[in-house]
Amino acid sequence: MSIAPLTTSEDTAVPVHVAIIMDGNGRWANARGKPRSMGHKAGAEAVRRTLESAADNGIKYLTLFSFSSENWKRPASEIADLMGLLRLYLKKEVSTLCEKGIRLRVIGDRSRLAEDIVDAIEDVERRTADNTRMTLVLALSYGSRDEMTMAARTLAERVAKGEISPEDIDEAAFEAALYTHDLPDPDLLIRTSGEKRISNFLLWQLAYTEFVFLDKHWPDFNADDLTHAIKEYGRRERRFGTSHT
Repeated sequence: MSIAPLTTSEDTAVPVHVAIIMDGNGRWANARGKPRSMGHKAGAEAVRRTLESAADNGIKYLTLFSFSSENWKRPASEIADLMGLLRLYLKKEVSTLCEKGIRLRVIGDRSRLAEDIVDAIEDVERRTADNTRMTLVLALSYGSRDEMTMAARTLAERVAKGEISPEDIDEAAFEAALYTHDLPDPDLLIRTSGEKRISNFLLWQLAYTEFVFLDKHWPDFNADDLTHAIKEYGRRERRFGTSHT
């Protein structure tokens, strides 16, 4: 039986920001005797389903871990397949994003991406900048340790230039130097494929996030799974480090 989107009476439990580690494309393909590229294509379809379901459920920010800094170590042929899918997504989906009122943000190290991909990202970000229904954040060529190192370097350079003093560096200053400076921290993290780790993803931002781990591969993820995770989140008591009362 399909689980419907949450109703208005339930929406107080809906997280503002959901982050997802989309794990298991390769294992999904291997289990079916298919090449890994087919797993990535099936995973792209799961992204479309999840984006629509997240918007229907009233989620305001959806961050997807789409390609990590460590993924550059994969075989060149697999990277080429993934970059080809990214090019296709950026080209084909921009009209859908605009139609549905969804803004696109991409976080990560763009210096390692091909020039035409960077140009396409900037074009889609510009064309969707005024959309307000939901923000889709793609973590692309992203690693959280790299992000924090970059932030520390940026602040150190500002101190060296005399723009700020060491005493000016606090949590707010550090957060302002991160890729996610204009985004709220995730309320809920979902990881598929049964793995129970965060794999260098949003290490700073996940400090008080609720985690839900699912024993299914990403290409099989659907609207029912998202609704299940949201309802599980709604049952949690978030204390943000305070004592239980």
